[in-house]
Formats: sequence, structure tokens, C-alpha cells
Amino acid sequence: MAKKPKAEVQDAEQGASGVRAVDRAIAILESFTPDQPAMSVIEIQKRVGLSRPTLYRLLQTLAQRDLIQAEGDPQRFRLSHGVMKLAHVWLKGLEVVAIARPVVEGLREATGETAALFREQDDRGICILECESRHVLSISRGVGHSLSLIQGSTGKAMLAFMEPKRQAALVASIAKSADRARLEDALTFARRNGYATSHGEIFAGAVAVSAPCFDHRGEVVGSVGLYGPSARIDGRKLLEYSKLVREAGRQISVLLGYQDGAPIA
Repeated sequence: MAKKPKAEVQDAEQGASGVRAVDRAIAILESFTPDQPAMSVIEIQKRVGLSRPTLYRLLQTLAQRDLIQAEGDPQRFRLSHGVMKLAHVWLKGLEVVAIARPVVEGLREATGETAALFREQDDRGICILECESRHVLSISRGVGHSLSLIQGSTGKAMLAFMEPKRQAALVASIAKSADRARLEDALTFARRNGYATSHGEIFAGAVAVSAPCFDHRGEVVGSVGLYGPSARIDGRKLLEYSKLVREAGRQISVLLGYQDGAPIA
């Protein structure tokens, strides 16, 4: 078997070394967490398992690229503004409808009912994606349809997880005390269980269940929901579907940068 030319062997070795360096640099960046945003060299070393000289060389390179910064005495390291630049580019490139479509379509296929994605804007929920049921008897609101957040499961799923002051102002806009009390009970249920329901609030004979979607900051930005006729969706089905919409909401939130209840920034 013919030997490889010496130059090719050297190139391969250098290439492998370069890949290892990139992998190690990424490991250093990923070692920082919201619970521990600043660390000493010893703390970083324990997490990434590199020798001290190698770790210092990589930290110096990352600092030159504004991805890491050193501060204080004794010296501690934290992520720098270069990371935020990358995050900003990533966020700008997010197309919510495009990334959420497979999840919403999967929800429709799993249940046979209409699945939709809503965005919060100006105290209203706007339908930005709808995958309509293929049943002859189906419920559809249509892309572009909007409704106050105090109505329907899609609105309540968003309202329940909003900033308390804003939420209180919307609840207070309801004239009748009995209606306010019912909404407050529904919001309490949604916060406790992670989903909201509605029965005939938008269309007579319709049942709906929705879950919130969160962005990279941990703020509620929309909801994902299922709706169909009460003739097909009984209490057992509603409970089954509530688990599916919660999982769909979690998946969309992760795609938007939300990480296990802890915002990225």
C-alpha cells in the first residue's frame, strides 16, 4: 500500500488539530451558564478538562475575538459583547412561521383538528399560521384573524403568562365582575397547568385548547392551539390534546431560544 505524501499527512494532522481547537473553544463558551456567568481559570478548567497552558491560549484567542473578557483581581472570565452580536444576527434571522410550521402541522396530523399559531400584538392575538382540519365539519379562524387576549383559549394562554401589571389592566377592562372572576379563574388554571381552554367563546359549539410560546428572554410572545367541534372533542380528548399543545408550545419556544425555563439573556 502506497504511503501518503508527507505534505498530505501534515495537512491532515493540522486539520485535525484545528478541529480540536474549535471544539475546545466552543466547550469553553458553553461552560458559562446563567447561574455562573463569571468563572476563574480553575473553575473553567474543571468544566472543560483542558491543561492550563492550552486553556490560557484558547481564552486569549477568544478574548481577541471579543467573545470572552477578563476582569477583576483575582482574574475572572465572562462572555463578552461578541457573543451578543452573534445572538443578534441569529435572532434577526428567525422566521417564526417557517420554524414553527412543522410543529403546527404535526399537531394537526396527530389530532385531525385545526392547529394554529398566534402572535401577541397590541393586546390582541393574531393568527399567523393555521393548518386546517381535513374533516368536513371543522373550525377555522383564518390567518390574519385577531381577537382580544381576554377571549378564547389562544388569548388566555398568552394573557396568563404576561407581566402582572399589564395582565391586571386587561382583566380590569372587563365591565362585569362575574366575567372578571371567571377570567381570573381561567388564568389561574392556565398558570397552574400550562394550558388554557375555551368552550363556545369564539364559535358556538367549538372547543379549543392552547399553550403559550416564549422567546429567548423568557417572555410570552404567542400561543399554539387546537380547535374543533364539541361533537368530536370530549373531556377525555381535551385532556389528551392539552398534553400535545403543551409539548408543541415547548418545542416552538425552544426554537425561539427559550431554554428549560431559563432565558438566554
